[in-house]
Amino acid sequence: NAQLVYKAFSSIKHDLTLVGLFHTDRGKEFINEQIEALLSTFDIKRSLSHKGNPYDNAVAEANFKSLKFEFVYQNKFETLEELQRELGGHIWWYNNERLHSSLGYKSPVSYAQSK
Repeated sequence: NAQLVYKAFSSIKHDLTLVGLFHTDRGKEFINEQIEALLSTFDIKRSLSHKGNPYDNAVAEANFKSLKFEFVYQNKFETLEELQRELGGHIWWYNNERLHSSLGYKSPVSYAQSK
């Protein structure tokens, strides 16, 4: 819901004025006056997926699917701090070591360095 999205933004410790773009699908939790005001406060531009085009978010959806199956469903966390620490490690592994078939069986970092 919109309140959860707002709380997530509020918990970010980094300078939100450095965020240039906020891309979402057209879910009602994102198209909301409270979220619009928050984005406006930090001069963050809104980007919405095209209406009726589920492929706009295909990369993000695939990434979240991998995160759920390779990380969330495989672990149990006792504290929020443990989750945050382990998530950081997982993201590092995903970007630096995990081979991606769509990248010619290279990690994203290796692929980017080879370009």
